[in-house]
Amino acid sequence: MATAAKTRVLVTGGAGFIGSHVVDAYLEAGLDVAVVDNLTTGSRGNLDSAARLYEADIRDAADLERVFAAERPEIVSHHAAQASVRLSMEDPPRDAMINVIGSLQVLEAARKHGARKVIYAATGGAAVGEPQYLPVDEDHPVEPLSPYGADKHAAEHYCMLYHHSFGLDTTILRYANIYGPRQDPRGEAGVIAVFAGLMLQGGQPVVNGTGEQERDYVYVGDVARANVLALTKGSGRMYNIGTGVSTSVNGLFDRLAELIGYGEPRQHGAQLSGEVYRIFLTYERARQELGWQPLVNLDEGLRLTVESIRAKLASTSVADVSEAGASAEGAV
Repeated sequence: MATAAKTRVLVTGGAGFIGSHVVDAYLEAGLDVAVVDNLTTGSRGNLDSAARLYEADIRDAADLERVFAAERPEIVSHHAAQASVRLSMEDPPRDAMINVIGSLQVLEAARKHGARKVIYAATGGAAVGEPQYLPVDEDHPVEPLSPYGADKHAAEHYCMLYHHSFGLDTTILRYANIYGPRQDPRGEAGVIAVFAGLMLQGGQPVVNGTGEQERDYVYVGDVARANVLALTKGSGRMYNIGTGVSTSVNGLFDRLAELIGYGEPRQHGAQLSGEVYRIFLTYERARQELGWQPLVNLDEGLRLTVESIRAKLASTSVADVSEAGASAEGAV
């Protein structure tokens, strides 16, 4: 008896923090998974050996043509992005080249090579800007404060255009601030990983601004599960993927300090430009239409994250960790 062919899925940015968890979830669901990643921030070490890696850049149309022609994916999960608000403020054209032009080229390659669906990883915070009401739903006005937010939102419009004008099915997942294992403790985007990495090594985390900025922190495993549900649901729709609960940066510092046994007081630095002050998302639409809700609460997620970073630090030598700043940044 012939075995049914596995659904072919291509994950852009699949060697990165979030993308690699999505890859794991797709493999566990029995899919045939390939990955596109230029390894600028992603790592081969994040990938399961069952996933095929193409070292390629979404800004390079020839690179994408080569991958799509070889793989003929039925579904594309688009996670490749420049994900730092700070870097987008420093170089808006580069941010747009990756997050707008790169995303457009992924959509076009998917259309050209017969993919039936694209799942797009969007931002539920940076695109909205300072909320007019809370919790933020999918119909909230969009007034971004950073090039990153504007560019990620622009790509949402291209997804909707390709859905309505070219017949390419799309589902948009607007993420809250994502944290969990594999997030780089040496980066500047992802306050939880930055703080935990420094605390575990006796360094001094610096809170940018007052620390009263509040975000909605969602565990990466819950995000990966949303991507599995979106394989067969959510046609032409947009969904917030968050927890509906906000936590301040100061609150994160205190929880991590208690969990790790870190005794140094908080230190504060300058406020970053382009940041939203307070935001959290309602996931009611995702609950009703995708059957999704967050399952890992913040305390459990922090414990899992600290365990992962501790294990990684024990097996590698990480330099230059004596001082780093962290704000509420870290959303996709």
